[in-house]
Amino acid sequence: MSCLIVQSDKTLLLEVDHELADDCRRAIAPFAELERAPEHVHTYRVTPLALWNARAAGHDAEQVVDALLAYSRYPVPHALLVDVAETMGRFGRLRLLSHPAHGLVLQALDQAVLEEVVRSRKVRPMLGERVEPDTVAVHPSERGNLKQALLKLGWPAEDLAGYVDGEAHPIDLVESDWKLRDYQREAADGFHAGGSGVVVLPCGAGKTIVGAAAMARTRATTLILVTNTVSVHQWRSELLRRTSLTEDEIGEYSGTRKEIRPVTIATYQVMAARRKGAYAHLELFDARDWGLIIYDEVHLLPAPIFRMTADLQARRRLGLTATLVREDGREGDVFSLIGPKRYDAPWKEMENQGWIAPADCVEVRVTLTDAERLAYATAEPEDRYRFCSSTPAKTAVVRELVRRHDGEQILVIGSYIDQLDELGAALDAPVLKGETRVKERERLFDAFRSGELRTLVVSKVANFSIDLPEAGVAVQVSGSFGSRQEEAQRLGRVLRPKSDGRSARFYAVVARDTLDQEYAAHRQRFLAEQGYGYRIVDAGDVLAGDEL
Repeated sequence: MSCLIVQSDKTLLLEVDHELADDCRRAIAPFAELERAPEHVHTYRVTPLALWNARAAGHDAEQVVDALLAYSRYPVPHALLVDVAETMGRFGRLRLLSHPAHGLVLQALDQAVLEEVVRSRKVRPMLGERVEPDTVAVHPSERGNLKQALLKLGWPAEDLAGYVDGEAHPIDLVESDWKLRDYQREAADGFHAGGSGVVVLPCGAGKTIVGAAAMARTRATTLILVTNTVSVHQWRSELLRRTSLTEDEIGEYSGTRKEIRPVTIATYQVMAARRKGAYAHLELFDARDWGLIIYDEVHLLPAPIFRMTADLQARRRLGLTATLVREDGREGDVFSLIGPKRYDAPWKEMENQGWIAPADCVEVRVTLTDAERLAYATAEPEDRYRFCSSTPAKTAVVRELVRRHDGEQILVIGSYIDQLDELGAALDAPVLKGETRVKERERLFDAFRSGELRTLVVSKVANFSIDLPEAGVAVQVSGSFGSRQEEAQRLGRVLRPKSDGRSARFYAVVARDTLDQEYAAHRQRFLAEQGYGYRIVDAGDVLAGDEL
């Protein structure tokens, strides 16, 4: 019997323990989103956005239908197959094109669709005169806003209007002591062929190198937006190592420096900063005739950057991320404004090829004391998660886990500073947090990379874009409520391949029968979609020295 049950409400039930489950998961991943992931049956849903992303990435309705038919245990509802084909057929029925006489135009392959959308009160102000029965002019400044509006109407436009070349600047890859991997080349080629879009790769698989390859393909001035100043320095270091760029060609635009050079690396925080109600650094987008804009960790793109990006649709845009999951539900804006998914590599596939380390995920459940349970039950709702996730019972467990991995590179990760300070004291380990100065952060990271420092306690400032290749163990004690993207990023801290080939270990220490356990289950959903399963063990067994 096959492993998938396809239901008429567009949910897919995958039997996790079936021998074909991994193959099925890979087959449905391009067009289905994971909703629930308990032990034995995972629930996926086929959504319009997932189907349109699949279509933009080169999958057609026939491939989707074939995957459903191949793995379904029971006959697939005919209405669902029809709906899949019709939904995917909506993508590209409207196209944005560059007209020789009228500039930017919206052209319909189906005139009835055009008549429908031009009558929308939100769309009408963005359009100009009717050029042909099936073509209408578009105000160039509305290119991004129009794509957002059309997506919400259920008619996602294919943007074929092209891009400005920008200011030419020679950039070449220098593959002296390294080689571009096949999947990195495919990702860069997929982006370049589409002109804009998102590349999804696991942490540790070399997203920065894909960015460098895209720059070498574009050969133009480039603006790179990243999450923090440490990321600025890491991008700079990687570009100097992997490309022909020199120190003088790369500028840093952050809280401390305002350099504008052919390749400029800026932080999201600076770009979103306001002064007297206005965005103080908006002029950076116009400071040069950028040929390429790269958005690192695009799933974290702040709302102000979305609004700015709506005005940048004539420039090539590359989004890099380990997961397109956004807790604010704005995946549609990424699709409309940055571009559709151009390349997506399943984590387990990367692991099987040896590009990321295999990982063992363990959830360790601690039990609150009777006094803590009473205090938790009577706490204000907004205080409960912090209370239970910061229980002192976790300290002994963390200490024991660190002892078990003596000699390995260990990250202890959490969200609450007082909890992390206590753990730092208990482990005699430095604590890296938001208030830690950039130079001190880099000193600690360097000491960790060299092996001089074996254990480092970090807050969420280390969630993103931090290259710690020898980190082999992560112990998570608290998180941003039920954030799936954060869980993926934290596991990613230990997924870079190890020089000795050993597996990574990821522990989530969770308080039983509390919001902590509930949020942990939600956080694990994305990783479950990628094929990672969590073993659940009791804290008492850990403290008793039992094998994990």
